[in-house]
Amino acid sequence: MGRSDSHPTRLAGTAIHGGLGIGRVLHHQPRIVIRRVVAEDVGEERIRLDRALERMHSSIDRLLSTDALSEVGEHREVLETYVLLARDKGWINRMREAIDSGLTAEAAIQKVRDDTRARMASITDAYLRERLADLEDIALRLLQTLASDGENAGTEAYAPEGDWVLVARSMGPAELLDYDPSRLKGLALEEGSATAHVAIVARALDIPVIGRVAGLLGEAEPGDTMIVDADHGQVLLRPRSDALAQFAAAQGARAETRARYDAIRDLPAETLDGVRVSLNLNAGLLVDMSQLERTGADGIGLYRTEIPFLVRREYPDVDAQTQLYARILESAGGRPVTFRTLDAGGDKRLPSFAHDIEDNPALGWRALRIGLDHPSLLRQQLRALFRASAGLTLRVMFPMVATVDEFREARQMVELERRRAEANGAILPATVEVGAMIEVPSILWDLDRLAAEADFLSVGSNDLFQFLYAADRDSPRLARRYDPLTSPFLTVLKQIATTGTRHGCRVTLCGELAGRPVEALILVALGYRNLSMNAASIGVIKETLRSRQISNLDKFIEFLIEKNAADIRNRVTTFLRDHP
Repeated sequence: MGRSDSHPTRLAGTAIHGGLGIGRVLHHQPRIVIRRVVAEDVGEERIRLDRALERMHSSIDRLLSTDALSEVGEHREVLETYVLLARDKGWINRMREAIDSGLTAEAAIQKVRDDTRARMASITDAYLRERLADLEDIALRLLQTLASDGENAGTEAYAPEGDWVLVARSMGPAELLDYDPSRLKGLALEEGSATAHVAIVARALDIPVIGRVAGLLGEAEPGDTMIVDADHGQVLLRPRSDALAQFAAAQGARAETRARYDAIRDLPAETLDGVRVSLNLNAGLLVDMSQLERTGADGIGLYRTEIPFLVRREYPDVDAQTQLYARILESAGGRPVTFRTLDAGGDKRLPSFAHDIEDNPALGWRALRIGLDHPSLLRQQLRALFRASAGLTLRVMFPMVATVDEFREARQMVELERRRAEANGAILPATVEVGAMIEVPSILWDLDRLAAEADFLSVGSNDLFQFLYAADRDSPRLARRYDPLTSPFLTVLKQIATTGTRHGCRVTLCGELAGRPVEALILVALGYRNLSMNAASIGVIKETLRSRQISNLDKFIEFLIEKNAADIRNRVTTFLRDHP
């Protein structure tokens, strides 16, 4: 059932969960054909709707009880929120009212679905858009339940034999569970992001996912062969034999590479001349914690605490936060975990909190600024962290610190919560370390005072770079305009590392730079001994460090910076090639 011309096509997208997969295209949403719109018996239609709702609720409950999703984690929170939406009385009552107006059950569902889509069409908020995707998913599931009950509606679907690659515009989280995981080899979406609910569930099932693939539904015909290359952000439709051979070779190379990384998993990230580097993970989901053991990472250098806030309707209370942070620390198995306090605002709006529309949200009311303006929110989070860290080490850092006074005010809240816990007779953390993220350029001119007061500093290289160059890192037109391996940015990074050393203040870098081999070597040459990155980068960075000396490279980097050299990237690459 593929295209008659069978021409191969490559489509670019955004990698959401890495991996390689191949299978036949299976479109997620079969078209629902409603054959009867006007109800002959309104009472009977209400009964049909109620029966379908009961069957749908039961099927969702069964899906959520699968062994693959039994572990606690954000995917459970996402799916439990989905269940609440499916049982939402307001949504159900609107469908019943539509039936009372003379529509069949199917037409009533479709009407409410269309009305909701029209109301939310202009909304750009990521969380609310995700709610719309969930509601679309639930409405389709209900229509399919009715379609299996009678003759008023039917589905037009095609399920190819063998392995599948699922294709959709967007998906709700539970729909992924309808497919046999042993046959599902990849997921490709026209929309979708790393925080989309279906992406969170796909990660829990370890399915390669690529999103934002423009034109996907128009190009991918049911039954077409598709390769999902989520490592490089692309899909290959109807690949030729040479592409299939390359895919097989890539799968083999991937297995060999993983075997090499597994062999050094428990060895230190130490250069040939004895420079020891701590490699840590960036995480934001409880399911990410399993990567600690698999990769051999030393700990969690950055735990983004905002994701559980983004997937809940209500702001999680202290007890809910305490339970989550305690599970994270337990999953770490004694390895250090650095919690970043709530980094909401900007493009991450909390559904439980009123956010004003801002012309420039990345530079607006977000992160620590919200916490300082609403101290009860920040103190609740700190209180939960204190409770979860009883008898352990608590490492907490504040994002978007622009002035030393902001850091002092935030640190004072930490002290207030410590005194509160002590007064209540609670078990305190064994030690408390408080740090600041370096991502706002203004703090660069006050680094000495900050380093003298902070227990550690963490460079958020992604934001620091985009703010220094006034270049949106998500802009396709600017993505390749500025290279971080230039004298100005390397000078800034060197300044931060040197200042931290001078004050005995540990400095970590958590950003994309840490996960790239050439950049990681340069960072170590600049004096960084703690790097935090995504799980996929741990193996390659450890292997790179263990095969190199730093003693010559650091002098070469210093020379290039002093001379304000051009084309530092190529010059360093040549140096590394000449000094294997």
